[in-house]
Amino acid sequence: MALWIWTLSILSCFCVTLSRTEELKFFQSATELNHLTVDNDTGIIYLGVVNALYQLTENLDVRRSVETGPRKDNKKCTPPIDENQCKEAVLTDNYNKLLLLNKADKTIVVCGSLFKGICAIRDLDDISNVKHYVDTSGEKSFVASNDENVSTVGLITSLNNDRVLFVGKGNGPNDNGIIISTRQLYERDGKDIFEMYTDSAAVKSAYHSSSTQQFVAVFEDKNYVYFIFNQQEKQPVNNRTLIARLCKDDAHYYSYFEMDLGCKDDDGAYDHCHSAYVTTPGEELAESMAQQRQTTDTLSDDKVLLALFSKVNKDNGSLKSAMCVFSLRHINEKMEKNRNDCYTKKNTSSFYKLFATENPCASHGLNASKNFPCGSEHLPYLLGSKNGVIEKPVLQKEGMNLTAVTVAVENGHTVAFLGTSDGKILKVFLSSTATEYSSLTIELNKPIKNDLVLDQTQENLYVMTTDKVHRLPVQDCHKYSDCEKCTQARDPYCGWCVREGRCTKKADCGAADKENHWLWSPSGTCMTIISANPLNMSRRAPAKDSDVELTVSPLPALTESDEVFCTFGETTHSAQLKEGVIICDPPDIIPPTPKGQDHVSVPLQLTFGKKKIFFASHTYPFYDCEEAMYLFENQPCYSCASNRWNCQWDWKRHICEESSSVQDVIKQNMEEECPQFLNPNLPIIPMEYQTKVYFEGRHLAYYQDKTFVVGNRQFQFEAPVDKSAEEEFSFMSKEFSYSANETLQLNLYIRTDKVKIDSKLMVTLYNCSYGRNDCSLCLAAHRDYKCVWCEEDGKPSKCVYEKLCHVPPTDTCPHPEITRIEPKTGPLSGGILLTIMGSNLGIKAEDVKNITVADKECLFREEFYSVSTRIVCQVGPMNEPKQGEIEVNINGKLGKSPSEVLFTYQEPHPSGIRPESGPQAGGTTLTITGTNLATGSRKDVQVSVGSQPCNVTEFRDEIVCITGPNSKVEAVEVKMDYGGTTISVPGRFSYSENPTVTKFLPVNSFSSGGRNITVTGTGFELIQTFSLVVYAERPEAGKLNLKRFDGKLVTRLNETTVVFSSPPILEDPENYNITTIILMDHYHLVVKNETHSFAYVADPTFENFTDGIKKQVNKLINAKGSNLNKAMTIDEAQAFVGDEPCNIKTLTETDLYCEPPEVQPQPKKRQKRDTINNLPEFIVKFGLREWILGRVEYDTRVSDIPLNLILPLVLIPMIAIIGFSIICYRRKSQQAEREYEKIKSQLEGLEESVRDRCKKEFTDLMIEMEDHTNDINEAGIPVLDYKTYTDRVFFLPSKDGEKDVMITGKLDIPEARRQTVEQALNQFSNLLNSKSFLINFIHTLENQREFSARAKVYFASLLTVALHGKLEYYTDIMRTLFLELMEQYVVAKNPKLMLRRSETVVERMLSNWMSICLYQYLKDNAGEPLYKLFKAIKHQVEKGPVDAVLKKAKYTLNDTGLLGDDVEYTQLTVNVYVQDGGTDSIPVKVLNCDTISQVKEKIIDQVYRNLPCSQWPKAESVVLEWRPGSTAQILSDLDLTSQKDGRWRRINTLMHYNVRDGATLILSKMGISQQPEDNQQDVPGERHALLEDENKVWHLVRPVDEIDEGKSKRGSVKEKERTKAITEIYLTRLLSVKGTLQQFVDDFFHSVLNSNHVVPPAVKYFFDFLDEQAEKHDIKDDDTIHIWKTNSLPLRFWVNILKNPHFIFDVHVHEVVDASLSVIAQTFMDACTRTEHKLSRDSPSNKLLYAKEISNYKKMVEDYYKGIRQMVPVSDQDMNTHLAEISRAHTDSLNTLVALHQLYQYTNKYYDEIINALEEDPAAQKMQLAFRLQQIAAALENKVTDL
Repeated sequence: MALWIWTLSILSCFCVTLSRTEELKFFQSATELNHLTVDNDTGIIYLGVVNALYQLTENLDVRRSVETGPRKDNKKCTPPIDENQCKEAVLTDNYNKLLLLNKADKTIVVCGSLFKGICAIRDLDDISNVKHYVDTSGEKSFVASNDENVSTVGLITSLNNDRVLFVGKGNGPNDNGIIISTRQLYERDGKDIFEMYTDSAAVKSAYHSSSTQQFVAVFEDKNYVYFIFNQQEKQPVNNRTLIARLCKDDAHYYSYFEMDLGCKDDDGAYDHCHSAYVTTPGEELAESMAQQRQTTDTLSDDKVLLALFSKVNKDNGSLKSAMCVFSLRHINEKMEKNRNDCYTKKNTSSFYKLFATENPCASHGLNASKNFPCGSEHLPYLLGSKNGVIEKPVLQKEGMNLTAVTVAVENGHTVAFLGTSDGKILKVFLSSTATEYSSLTIELNKPIKNDLVLDQTQENLYVMTTDKVHRLPVQDCHKYSDCEKCTQARDPYCGWCVREGRCTKKADCGAADKENHWLWSPSGTCMTIISANPLNMSRRAPAKDSDVELTVSPLPALTESDEVFCTFGETTHSAQLKEGVIICDPPDIIPPTPKGQDHVSVPLQLTFGKKKIFFASHTYPFYDCEEAMYLFENQPCYSCASNRWNCQWDWKRHICEESSSVQDVIKQNMEEECPQFLNPNLPIIPMEYQTKVYFEGRHLAYYQDKTFVVGNRQFQFEAPVDKSAEEEFSFMSKEFSYSANETLQLNLYIRTDKVKIDSKLMVTLYNCSYGRNDCSLCLAAHRDYKCVWCEEDGKPSKCVYEKLCHVPPTDTCPHPEITRIEPKTGPLSGGILLTIMGSNLGIKAEDVKNITVADKECLFREEFYSVSTRIVCQVGPMNEPKQGEIEVNINGKLGKSPSEVLFTYQEPHPSGIRPESGPQAGGTTLTITGTNLATGSRKDVQVSVGSQPCNVTEFRDEIVCITGPNSKVEAVEVKMDYGGTTISVPGRFSYSENPTVTKFLPVNSFSSGGRNITVTGTGFELIQTFSLVVYAERPEAGKLNLKRFDGKLVTRLNETTVVFSSPPILEDPENYNITTIILMDHYHLVVKNETHSFAYVADPTFENFTDGIKKQVNKLINAKGSNLNKAMTIDEAQAFVGDEPCNIKTLTETDLYCEPPEVQPQPKKRQKRDTINNLPEFIVKFGLREWILGRVEYDTRVSDIPLNLILPLVLIPMIAIIGFSIICYRRKSQQAEREYEKIKSQLEGLEESVRDRCKKEFTDLMIEMEDHTNDINEAGIPVLDYKTYTDRVFFLPSKDGEKDVMITGKLDIPEARRQTVEQALNQFSNLLNSKSFLINFIHTLENQREFSARAKVYFASLLTVALHGKLEYYTDIMRTLFLELMEQYVVAKNPKLMLRRSETVVERMLSNWMSICLYQYLKDNAGEPLYKLFKAIKHQVEKGPVDAVLKKAKYTLNDTGLLGDDVEYTQLTVNVYVQDGGTDSIPVKVLNCDTISQVKEKIIDQVYRNLPCSQWPKAESVVLEWRPGSTAQILSDLDLTSQKDGRWRRINTLMHYNVRDGATLILSKMGISQQPEDNQQDVPGERHALLEDENKVWHLVRPVDEIDEGKSKRGSVKEKERTKAITEIYLTRLLSVKGTLQQFVDDFFHSVLNSNHVVPPAVKYFFDFLDEQAEKHDIKDDDTIHIWKTNSLPLRFWVNILKNPHFIFDVHVHEVVDASLSVIAQTFMDACTRTEHKLSRDSPSNKLLYAKEISNYKKMVEDYYKGIRQMVPVSDQDMNTHLAEISRAHTDSLNTLVALHQLYQYTNKYYDEIINALEEDPAAQKMQLAFRLQQIAAALENKVTDL
């Protein structure tokens, strides 16, 4: 083990060393991490992991490590573990359950899951030093849960100057039931460390609690301790999160109060809490909480509780998590209000008492909650309320769990760090809202563990994943290089340190306290230059004397001593500070103005000091007026004057310049005064034609004598401008030619000399011919275009500008032409749209007058009309299939389709679909077959599957569509819609359950892909197409950066298995969130199970061979690398030498070994051009990726002796020696084998005969029992009700039996006195409830000699009924009497004799107590195997002859009840009709040797089998009639036909009457009419004779007559021996019956002797009581305790029930069945004793019968007692709750009053003795018990008392 922990430490340190250069430092454990805590005084980290503890430095270096497991243990065994006592013990992992610092004592408390959760105390400085560990203290030291899946929380705190431990844990299947407890961490007053502070300082789960708890957190505040836990309630199923509170110094848990802690959004409640944390909030959060609660109270002492919750949407399985924030003050106020409501009985419906059903609330006065802040004994305690606190989430996340939370406060700001289930840490700023400002992936898809802890300095966060602890700084302010990035981070830790020019924490910024010197990140503020004066300058003439004044916001507090520099472009000057303004000099050099712009922006930076620390920047514009005139094409003046800069247009010099005082210029914003040309009066001019264009001119005074030229660069066109009037001008265009478009925009410039004047002239060129190739299109052109259809002789007709046509243009167009139609077919019902295409189909929609299709009108659809080329109409209905032409009427001109363009009316006929089923999610490619399906076009047909549309993808002879999703599993109709007409498709399409994935292997792949993933599931047969899709998402980039990789290679093996090949993805999968989805048609299924998702890992790395060659590889080739087996197995990996495979033998993380071919292979063909020795390459292939590691060279050295000589020389002698040895061995072994076979065959013959017989008997019995089981299932096991059960157990064995007054319940009291008597009996009941009276009463009676054992038993049973209403009190009396009884036996030194017989009242009380407490257990558990055993014995007995007189049977377990003679018999099946019972006969199996009464009983058994036995008719009350033909014969046991032999008369059987197989019998009630017929009538004398000889009847075996007896006595001894031998022959029948019934006997024994199943609480409670008393009286002898337990349960209860099944079942037990039950009961008794039975030939057959099994049964008993000892104890509270429930359920049904009356008879009988005993007892005197008894006696006996 030491080596193990040393290796673990080295490994862990290695991980740390490796990670030193990484951003996050981590420590790695070899096992799973459980808990982490930090000592804030020293910074030391304590880490609890599976099987180890670590003590780490703050840098995660190992200081100490301790190995804590695995150890041999079993959850059911009580420590210390002794392998002889706990044989089930195996090496078990030790999960760390608690890891708590006790700094006051300089210790650490460590609890593990081993040994029932025992804890240890270790030294805080050296965890290897154990200061306290005891494993022999028993249950009191069991602190934590021993179940690794059940959480435990703990808190160490001070209580009355001592250290105590508060513990909360769930109740696991093998836990002790204690949920919350207070444990002391000191030894005092006889109490040990870890023992409960007081016996009642605990909350214990009820014995059969209907809820389970999972604890989340424990914390303290002021005088209170709080627990938070999830509770899963089973009935009804409900998840609740609860917060419980109790006072620290409450030793009895009177203050315990729990209520719901709710987190709820609009979609409902989050029902599971994962983590919680309590802290004092920062000022900002505290103020926000105060405002929300609208309170002005000071909240300085309020704390905040952060809790993380989750919920799962039951409809779609989606996961949602949330964080809710609670005020601890609000929680306390709510608890106090709830307590007050309960104590004053207000709104009590929401309250409950833990593990109880009654409402605990009652009125205790108005101020009870204030006067008793920690509760009180007289107030209800262990209280709970469903009316708790509910908050709305402040943060919600989808698709993940929030698993951990911790909180830090920085500068009054509250920051929460949250861990997630996918391995991230979320940073959340809490104020009035919660803002997630950062997300960091720690370890992808590895959940963050609950313990999220800040270090000593609060600067770092320790984060635990599955096996790593990471050290994460709480802030990364230094990463943000400028103020913008710093503020964008919104990190409450960070701010921009202005003087230092970096992002820092406030504490790290030197001048942070000065105003605006540290700018907090979430404020979003950086120093910005918000204005400059002047706003800009001219680059041509910068104002040298004018500075730039800069206004900065927020401006840090600066003094004159602060050096501020202004860097303007390339120039740096010292800046001046003046009244909150920074003044900068302009730059010395201004950069050139960029082309196409009118200014240049020069960067301006303000910096601090000599280090030039940047603090603000700006861009300052320098404008350039010369460049400003070119901004608008052809408009230089407008460009200059309309500019934003301070420019003016000098029209004389035709330049743009800076503004000046000169007046004769066009100033800024006076652009309308610019000289300009505008408004052409022909904005549209035709191409190919010269046109005169007129336009205006303004402000042209300066250019009076100038000539102008108009032009355009694109067409290289210039023309003179003519002046036609004042400000009116014109020019003549040229014949422009342009065919690329219909129109073209033309910008025109105007110049004079070389100077451009502003021109706003823009005209549109248009071409009539473009796109108008028919008359209608031409005439439809816009009228401004003046296009005409020109038909000149000898020229093709075309569309031209009107003046280009030299003949009169046509006004009308030719007849319309139809060139094609779409679609060419349509349904008879019409309704589809027909598109007609052609030419001259009208100029406008109104031109279309009429359309016919196949002589049927087609309705014109104007909205789809396109001039001249397209008409759309809706076809009408047609009566029959028809084909015809299309005709259109365009303004009276008709156009018909040519013969090849025809429309066909046809009827689509779908005939079927394939496939006929698909998944609910849709996506099934559905093919519809039939004729004429391609009618209309794709858009005309719509397919629906049920209510969902089916998207049509193929429209041909078969229609193909893709099904949509459906909400439920069902078969639906498929319908097709053609233009509004619906057609049903024959057959239905079945939507089936979506496929499921149950398993996938392997669970990961290398990123290069190609790994075969076998997916097993259901519903795959529904799917047509499979594919594997992998999505990779960078955690910080989100969905926008989602990458998709598709895997198309799929093989479907069968209906449940599909094999996918993983697609290659990115090289660094660890940096991405990977989601792998199986796409099945339209169904998406994520490849994951409950524990993990399919994962990608980075490809392995291989080391190339040294020098590129691996030499001498004849044996094995070794390839080295890393991560080789991370996503690959030896069976999947491939290796090659050249073209031939290399057989892989070993694959580890770092090594691959493979066996190469024997002969060096040739290199691959592609390698042959490489001439280096012509060596083959070594190739490794994992999935899709290959690695070539180098070449391999074989060892070609020749051996001295050739192999072909070595083999023969070695092998031939070896074979000869082996052959000779085999011959010798075979000869010897054959002889022995022959002898063995001979003996074996003899044994097998004997064994086979018995085995076959047993096997056949058992098979027959199981078939019959199957029928009985069906009857049981149908009618139920006939368990008696509680009253009848107790009556039979308590009183049936009494001398009066069924007539006992306790069973009849009849009190013989005159009616006139009944009320008086009943009142007196109630007073007597009260007297019995006085412990002093009852103990005196019992002692007095037991001291009377005539008070016999029978009387004691009866008295105890009466007492049990009388006190049934208070079974807790009854149990207390029983305990008291038991302690006295035990004292007597111990003093007498014969304790083994105790409980041997029921010789005392208390012993019978115990029997009755067990009977009461085990009734429900009998009913629910042991009843069925016992009933089946009884039915099996009954069936087996009745299967063979049973002598009705001797009460002996052929098949029995009892040798004294064995029918020795061989009786010939045959099984018959008779058909029985029941009078008034219907017309159907009932087949009944009987024997021909059965008496008529036996036949009646078997018939009644079969006919009334579904009724309780008590409702069956008696055999003597029914008549059996046989009808062999037309006559009828009444069958009876004795009549005149009975066989006589002297004084002996034989009872009639079916054989006597010659009743055959298949005979018909009639069963009827006894009536007057049913008299015997003539030949059977009894004359009075005969009948008298029959009666006289009744005792001289026989059935199967005639008893030996007196005369014969005398003869036999004189017989020889030899004769007697012969008789004995003959009897013993039949004993094999016992063995046969035993073998047949063995399974039923075993089942019964297992049901009552198995501690792994349900053990009644009474058994555990009483056995623990016996163990305690044995320990108290120092009884070390195990035999004594074993005898006590045996006498108290198996012998006192089970044997009684086993011998008397009618005590619990409504059945009749025949004597022959009773005989066999007695044998099993005796075996049960033998099994419970430790005495060894010496068996011999003379031993009774009953002992011999179960000799082989008895040792197994004894072990079962031992294991049962041992198992009960190791169970969780049943407390007095739990037992009392259980007993109270029995009292409540059954007391009303018992004859309590009769029992009291019968008890009083004993009082009356021993009146004086009882009065004397009471008067002598001081306690009785004090309570005046004698006087009260005298009063009761007077009332009951109607006496006048003299008292």
